[in-house]
Amino acid sequence: MSVLERDPGDLVQVLDEDGAVVGELPDIGDETIVQMYRDMVLARHFDKRAVSLQRQGRMGTYPPLSGQEAAQIGSAHALGDDDWLFPSYREHGASFVRGIPLDQTLLYWMGHEAGNKVPDDVNVFPVAVPIATQTLHATGAAWAASLKGDTDTAMLCYFGDGATSEGDFHEALNFAGVFDTPSVFFCNNNQWAISVPREHQTASETIAQKATAYGFEGVQVDGMDPLAVYKVTREALEKATAAAPPDSGRRPTLIEAVQYRFGAHTTADDPSVYRDAEEVERWQAKDPIPRLESFCRDRGLLDDESIEAIDTDVTDRVAEAIESAESVARPLPEALFESVYETMPDRHHDQLAEIEALRAEHGDEVFFE
Repeated sequence: MSVLERDPGDLVQVLDEDGAVVGELPDIGDETIVQMYRDMVLARHFDKRAVSLQRQGRMGTYPPLSGQEAAQIGSAHALGDDDWLFPSYREHGASFVRGIPLDQTLLYWMGHEAGNKVPDDVNVFPVAVPIATQTLHATGAAWAASLKGDTDTAMLCYFGDGATSEGDFHEALNFAGVFDTPSVFFCNNNQWAISVPREHQTASETIAQKATAYGFEGVQVDGMDPLAVYKVTREALEKATAAAPPDSGRRPTLIEAVQYRFGAHTTADDPSVYRDAEEVERWQAKDPIPRLESFCRDRGLLDDESIEAIDTDVTDRVAEAIESAESVARPLPEALFESVYETMPDRHHDQLAEIEALRAEHGDEVFFE
């Protein structure tokens, strides 16, 4: 039986918290599993360095991802070459897997518009900070693919549990269900929408079961188990494309990845105000990185030497990305207006005039003090 045919409340799991196999392994090669481990370690280290940069005043507000590496890396590795990724604002790890350079992600959070320009050969949409708007973009793109007769491309759209309370989410899923768009909706249920707990977000027993109202399947997966996430996402992508069995038809899927963010919602947030330490410790016992490491060690895919080599490589790559991003000149205030309007309104012309007056009196240094 396909994992997508299970009850939405039946959690799909491949590895338990200790990395032991408790479910059916996905059809995936050992090299890919090791690469997933490497990418998860990279995402965690990048995250720690990015938070440190923000605390030092070297970067703007940043949304940490620690704890969510399995959901991001496992699902991104399941994508086919022609598939598209629609991120929210926390998918730094998934975007990197799909080809977004680390230094470009840093530039984005440093306030450079250049950080929002996706390379031409990378199938990733720009970061979406407004909540749930990307669900409509993803459904629209999926419908366009269907209208063009493209049967090989699916759209994977990420969002948080808080987004499921937005109208955009329901409109996107309703449209996808009616028109059978090649869509995979991926909810990163990290238990908290900023300071709003999961139980105050919806009275539904699961988020996955919301798919039933729109006429397609929903599945709940252990979001801190990278192999389970890969398995579920791969099957959902196949169901959305021509890889679906002839008798089942191409259909959307809603995935609820149950997980936890270890840190703050963003660096502007203090989670200790609304979460207790015992809850955090309980979820940290499910940490996806040592979980996959244990599995790989048991299978002879990793040992102390190879893990040390991965750690060294990751440290060097992130350091190089930081050096590259910080070597780019800081944007001048005029950049605030360059990508907002085709024709600027009068009020912005007035603000630009104020900037020029400040520059004439004090020089550009006044903007960076």
